[in-house]
Amino acid sequence: MSVLVCGGAGYIGSHNVKALIEQGEDVIVLDNLWTGHKAAVPEQAKFYKGDVRDGAILDKIFTEHKIDAVLHFCACSLVGESVEKPLLYFNNNVGGMQSLLEAMTRNHVNKIVFSSSAAVYGEPKSVPIFEDDPTNPTNPYGESKRIMERIMHWVGLAHNIKYVSLRYFNVAGARHDGSMGEDHRNETHLVPIILQVPLKKRSHVTVYGDDYKTKDGTCIRDYVYIEDLAAAHILALNYLRDGGESEIFNLGSGDGYSVMEMINAARKATGRDIPVEIGARRAGDPARLVADSKKARKILGWSPKVTRMEDIIATAWRWHLGHPNGYPDIE
Repeated sequence: MSVLVCGGAGYIGSHNVKALIEQGEDVIVLDNLWTGHKAAVPEQAKFYKGDVRDGAILDKIFTEHKIDAVLHFCACSLVGESVEKPLLYFNNNVGGMQSLLEAMTRNHVNKIVFSSSAAVYGEPKSVPIFEDDPTNPTNPYGESKRIMERIMHWVGLAHNIKYVSLRYFNVAGARHDGSMGEDHRNETHLVPIILQVPLKKRSHVTVYGDDYKTKDGTCIRDYVYIEDLAAAHILALNYLRDGGESEIFNLGSGDGYSVMEMINAARKATGRDIPVEIGARRAGDPARLVADSKKARKILGWSPKVTRMEDIIATAWRWHLGHPNGYPDIE
């Protein structure tokens, strides 16, 4: 049997593909390469270039391979862009989920692990955040993820499809051997932005607000190492294969790091100076977002192995030093 990874050429998807292959899985990847990179897909995986909204290519994959489960990472994921282009986000994210579940139903595939997001919670009323806390997204990206979860719920009841939805907090780092990493064109994630300074791609890091009610005045976020995240997906897949019921899990370290703590960790990991400028607060940035992941620990048996931020950033630094221009552009 094979596992279909939708969005397997992206940052998180490609690391999951590699982890699945190392577990002896036969992996099929579908990706339209909007933001993913063909060079990030391990050569052991069979690759199809296509869009998850295209039912014909999904039927082709399900017909040509004996797929028993799907890992779904396909999504537009920029919060600011989602506010400017909500229709794009609902079309791609929600439409993609509908198309995928339709194809799974047609082809009698009944297990899916879904890449959700802490963005479904919106502004938390309390921290840490639990899975049964209210979901009130503050942007179309988070709203699309919440809708996708609800679609899985109702389709699951109608067609006996079991799902695990993994609500990530912030994902960081690169593969431990430096062979795979994070390559977004027009980077928006904090760790690679910080590392662009010692890489001489920017002169400084702008910190958006230093007057929050936190220990150093800068926002606090929960970070999980990319390989720990991939391990959680494998545990979720095995949970479904063992007959587990549909579930939702938070994935985070349970610890919060401020923006300044992240910059200081990067200074230690790189041994380089990283100048900082303080900018104005960004609208909608909560002071503190930290996950409670006890449910994933209890039910899936998951726990993050790499939690020291300096160590996580060191893996990203190794990747960027070896790939200063990211992945090569190949089709």
